[in-house]
Amino acid sequence: MATKTVTLEIKRQASPDSPAVWEKFELEWRPGMNVISAMMEIAANPFTTDGRETTPIAYDSNCLEEICGSCAMRINGKARMACSALVDNFEQPIKVEPLSKFPLVRDLQVDRSVLFENLKAVKAWVPIDGTYDLGAGPRMFPQEQEVRYPLSNCISCACCMEVCPQFNDETGFVGAATIAQVKLFNSHPTGKVLAEDRLRALAGDGGVQECGFAQNCVEVCPKGIPLTDAISDVSRDVLLQKAKDLFRS
Repeated sequence: MATKTVTLEIKRQASPDSPAVWEKFELEWRPGMNVISAMMEIAANPFTTDGRETTPIAYDSNCLEEICGSCAMRINGKARMACSALVDNFEQPIKVEPLSKFPLVRDLQVDRSVLFENLKAVKAWVPIDGTYDLGAGPRMFPQEQEVRYPLSNCISCACCMEVCPQFNDETGFVGAATIAQVKLFNSHPTGKVLAEDRLRALAGDGGVQECGFAQNCVEVCPKGIPLTDAISDVSRDVLLQKAKDLFRS
């Protein structure tokens, strides 16, 4: 009986300035095999299908259970998490490429620091300095928790930014993930003390007005976050904040 195999074609690039090449690997199939486990096997035995020895694939991963968000890449043309990408669900050869809208580091590794810079720009945190005992936290009713919890599931994978037609160097659009976090922290009893600052940060260039409502983000989000709802709500809040600031001036 012939051994069942899995074939991967992986786009490789030794550095941002190096030419891109495709390498093909064939592995023995195993039940429950995902793309990350396949690359682990390649690391242990880095030989292409034609018997040529190569280097292990450079990629990011950590939790292996769709929590950390680090293993986002394009698999058969779609941005998704490699840890939850079961090989049985894909046509072969499975083509694996890095995300295309972020600076390349090497192979499948990209620099997604723009997302974290955007989160810092909108102060996506609850302002507690931790130098003294604040006592019990504010009470949040279950109904409020149910609304906020989905927004808190963001894993910063940047898949929403990868598929967004408005996220590019020309617009400087912050992306759906950042906007959703503004909604989350502006609805927090303590976090909302910075609500006006966050809304003003989204009122300028690259802010929420850049969104074209293509809705690609909500379709690709691995955590099912209601991104388009968040964008709509924050768009309204930004307009209201601009009106308030106009009348104050």
